[in-house]
Amino acid sequence: MTRETTDFRGIIIYRRDYRERDLLIKILTDRIGPAMFYVRDAKKRGFRLAGDLLPFTHGSYIGSLADNGLSFINAASETHQYRHIAGDLSKNAYATYILALADHAFADGQPLGGWFDQVAAALALIDHGQDEQVVTNVIETQLLTVFGVAPTWDRCVICGRADRPLDFSEQYGGMLCSQHWYLDSRRFHLDRRTGYYLQQFAQLNLQRVNNININPVTKMRLQMVLDTIYDDQVGLRLRSKRFIQQMHRLEQKMGNLTADD
Repeated sequence: MTRETTDFRGIIIYRRDYRERDLLIKILTDRIGPAMFYVRDAKKRGFRLAGDLLPFTHGSYIGSLADNGLSFINAASETHQYRHIAGDLSKNAYATYILALADHAFADGQPLGGWFDQVAAALALIDHGQDEQVVTNVIETQLLTVFGVAPTWDRCVICGRADRPLDFSEQYGGMLCSQHWYLDSRRFHLDRRTGYYLQQFAQLNLQRVNNININPVTKMRLQMVLDTIYDDQVGLRLRSKRFIQQMHRLEQKMGNLTADD
């Protein structure tokens, strides 16, 4: 096991009680990816780092990092909580799901490359009021490659052409142009707008985004595509995702009741 004391940036993924006064805290770090930290006396009254280790907090830390086993935190500075995320049920749900996706996509101790900044940018956009579903869809689209699924979004997987209408085929792992639609009768029958956004999402740098606005119908179609791929090809069914789906079903039900009134 390699262990070093260093400074790192981190985002709190979740906290878990450990013994009477201690906590285990999962942090997404910019140095070694997801890592589990043991924090002694964290539940003790007056603990000096209490405000730095709250859920949905990000900032700079100093600690002993282990690429295998428990890590430890010595100090924190310039920490900030995503306050709008922490106080809003929908934003909270999507942010929790994004962090859970990253936690499952990367093994503990596995460096993230540029992914730390992409996740941090996603959470900042949601916290600043951008559409949480769309931001999450960008992360979902890009993480497919990390999960070992790498759809071809921008051209036909058979002939390579991009100047014809395209539609997604799970069977062929990407887009088919209209000349090759006959190869898969179960293709998704996507409209051009949905296909366009999937192509854009696959390469979008969220650190350069200020505003995202997509109409509700296209949002619904985008989510359908990504849910199907994650269910069928990734096989990942996170509790945080199920909560989002339950939340939307409840919203629909309440909307229908209001319409009936």
